[in-house]
Amino acid sequence: MEDKQNPFVWIEIPVTDIGRAEQFYENLLGYTFDRQPEKMGYTLSWFPMHRGAAYGSAGALIMGDQCVPSMTGTTPYLAVPNTVNETLEKAKEMGVTVLCPRMDIGEHGFFALIQDSEGNKIAIHSMKG
Repeated sequence: MEDKQNPFVWIEIPVTDIGRAEQFYENLLGYTFDRQPEKMGYTLSWFPMHRGAAYGSAGALIMGDQCVPSMTGTTPYLAVPNTVNETLEKAKEMGVTVLCPRMDIGEHGFFALIQDSEGNKIAIHSMKG
C-alpha cells in the first residue's frame, strides 16, 4: 500500500531583511519564528511546524545572496488565524498593499493576495470568509 502525502515538504519565502519579515508575519498572522544560525551564507527563520498535521506544509523565511523577493514567482498560501476578511482589515491598518481582494473559492474556502514587507506576492487563506 502506498503512503499518501502532499507533494510539498516545505516552502522558503525569500527576504532581504529577516528581522523585518519576521515582524511583518508576527504582526499580521501571529506566527512566532525559530531563527537558525547562518549556514553557508543563508539564514532561515522557520514558521511554526506541526509534524503530522493533516493540513498544510512547513515553511521558512530565507535570506541570502541568491534569495530575491518576487511578485512574479511562486505564490505561498498562508493560513490565517481567523477569517480572510479580518486579516485583510489588519493588513490595511498596517499599510499592506492588497493585490487581490477576498475571493470565494467554493469548497476550498477563501483567499486574498497581498504584498509582504519584502516585496513578495503572498496569499492568505481560510476555510472561513
